[in-house]
Parts: sequence; structure tokens; C-alpha cells
Amino acid sequence: MKEVCDKGFGVGPSGYGVYLDLEDAIKRLGEQNIRELYGNLFEMYEKITGEDAYKQPMRIYPAPHYTMGGLWVDYNLQSNMPGLFVLGEANFSDHGANRLGASALMQGLADGYFIIPYTISDYLAGNEPGKINTGHPEFRKSAEDVSSLTKEFLSINGRKTASEFHCELGKIMWDNVGMSSSEESLTNALKLIPELREEFWENVKIPGSGAELNQELEKAGRTADFLEFAELMAYDALHRNESCGGHFRVEHQMPDGEAKRDDENFSYATAWKFKGIGKKPELHKELLVFENIEPEIRSYK
Repeated sequence: MKEVCDKGFGVGPSGYGVYLDLEDAIKRLGEQNIRELYGNLFEMYEKITGEDAYKQPMRIYPAPHYTMGGLWVDYNLQSNMPGLFVLGEANFSDHGANRLGASALMQGLADGYFIIPYTISDYLAGNEPGKINTGHPEFRKSAEDVSSLTKEFLSINGRKTASEFHCELGKIMWDNVGMSSSEESLTNALKLIPELREEFWENVKIPGSGAELNQELEKAGRTADFLEFAELMAYDALHRNESCGGHFRVEHQMPDGEAKRDDENFSYATAWKFKGIGKKPELHKELLVFENIEPEIRSYK
């Protein structure tokens, strides 16, 4: 007899199959509610297997999605480079080399909260840091740049906090550069972000000083970075005239609403070089070469 645990997963009659049993959920919620939640999934499953998941457990097995990356780590979450620890979805430790959405999020929380505080502290306790040469020209330049930026932030003495600017930037990105965007929305973002950045450097208010811990100063530095990064994201999204993965352009979709890729013209990874504030970043392309597998459009229907 099939053995089923309280979360609906079980071991098949042969002892090695994995099943997803919805029987209890159907009794508790009703078949109609389950159909509203999972109808499309069940229909695809029946087409593939010829089995009705409303009447018998679904057979679960690893798919290519389970092999999408993840760096090797040991039990301490340390990679094969001593001192380089890899947490959450970036490593392969709990689920294999996968990307499983909510479970990957929980892995990040578990790694960050429960594991790494102990394992990295153990590593640090057994290693002496190398000597730092503060006389190196690059070190002196970095220190001077940070000091200059701190003075500039504190001298603005505007009327709006860094958090206010952060929220305004978030609204611009949400409205114009979200999961679904268009040439019109992205062009609008590239107009609004520089305007907000100009106001930020003229009107941000940072209380306190730079002589001690100042979280408002830290927020201002992060917001300044976010403004540059947000503009870069808008440039990249506007450049890519296709819909692919988490990037959906409303002008590029199939008649049924599915994403319309353009592998002929956009089969490359983009890297943008910062050219200075107010200047368009420089595009660099890394072509994607597929020798063994032909890319196919992914459909959720």
C-alpha cells in the first residue's frame, strides 16, 4: 500500500517512486476549489501521463529545472575557494542545483539565520587576517573618495529624507520597469529617474555627522547607488526587444499572450559599462553558444 505523509507526499508501491496525493485536500477544500487552483497543471499532467490526478496520486520526478546551477559547497557552506561562502539559492546544498522559488527562499533564510553565523565564525577564528597596507595609492584614493562623498552628502541639507527618495524610485520602477513593461513605460522611466536623481543631489536631508555610525548617511549612499542601477535596468530592458524569462515586453508577445522571444537577435548576455552620471552606459555582449541543446520557447499553457 502507498505510504502517505501529512504533507501529501508518499512512496510508491515499488518503494522508490514519489507521489503527490491530493485526496485529503480535495476532501477538505472541495474538488472545484482545487480545479480553480491547479486545473491547468492537472490537465497538462493528464495529457502527458493519461492519469487523472483528481482520482489518483501524481507521479513526481526531477526535471531539467532542477539542474539550473548552484555552486558546490561543503557542510559549512564554504566553496572550494577557502573563505568564500555561498548561501541560499546560489548554492546546491539542499535541493540540488535547482531554482525552486519558495523553497529556495526558505533555503536562503535557513542558511543566513541558522548556519552561516556558526560556520563562518569558526572559519574566522582559525585564520588570521592578512596585513593591510593603507599606504597603497588605491587605498588612499578610496578613502579620499569616501570622505569627499560624505562631506557632499552632509552639506546638501535639503528637505527630503533618503527613504523618501528611495520610495519614489521604487514607485517609478514598479510602474514602468516591472515584470511587464513597454517601450513607452521604459522611456518614461529613463526620463523620471534622472529627474529624481538631480533632485536627490540637491534636496536630500541627512541629519547627524560622518564621525560616528549614521544610518541616514548609509541610506543616502545606498539610494544614490539604486538611482544609478535603476537607470541601467531601464536601459537594458528598453534595449532588449523581446520577451524572455522574467522580462516581458508587451509589444513582444504571441497572440495568446505567451512571451515572444527573439533568439536570432538577442541570444547573448549583456554587460553595461558605466560611463558617468548623465551618460548612456556602454553595451558589451557575450554571445550564447548552444552546442548540444536547441533553445525552445517555454510555455505555461
